[in-house]
Amino acid sequence: MEGWDPNTKSTLTQIPLLTTKAGPRDGAAWTQRLKEEYKALIAYTQMNKSNDNDWFRISAANPEGTRWTGKCWYVHNLLKYEFDLQFDIPITYPSTAPELELPELDGKTQKMYRGGKICLTIHFKPLWAKNSPRFGIAHALCLGLAPWLAAEVPILVDSGMIKHKDNTTSTSES
Repeated sequence: MEGWDPNTKSTLTQIPLLTTKAGPRDGAAWTQRLKEEYKALIAYTQMNKSNDNDWFRISAANPEGTRWTGKCWYVHNLLKYEFDLQFDIPITYPSTAPELELPELDGKTQKMYRGGKICLTIHFKPLWAKNSPRFGIAHALCLGLAPWLAAEVPILVDSGMIKHKDNTTSTSES
């Protein structure tokens, strides 16, 4: 965590680390891992709300906990830009980080792969690999999606690639 700003360090240290090394094919161990994931997500969400920094909602989209969907948002120039968020848990999880997708932004930035998967390879993937299996979904949101939104949304808005929903067009129609 050397070289990180104090706010990021503080946030990260408050998200519980996970202990169970299990993926979707690991039966009861995966169920235990999911419980840890939920605890970390709840802690992260509560911390964000208490700091007036609430910026996402997600939930498992299937009973197995392998597909997740929700919303994330970013405030730029006092306007809230909201996006659909989705991802699948890879079979090789937790060794492999989930690929976070913002489908409505697909093709609007170079820092994204086909299907709206945000680019996390250079900065986040090595960090995930170093901290696997202790990192989970909450860590991916904190260290992957949050900085990506902070870097990309202002550029997309300022370049006109996305418009606020109260303008004549929505983010998905630009």
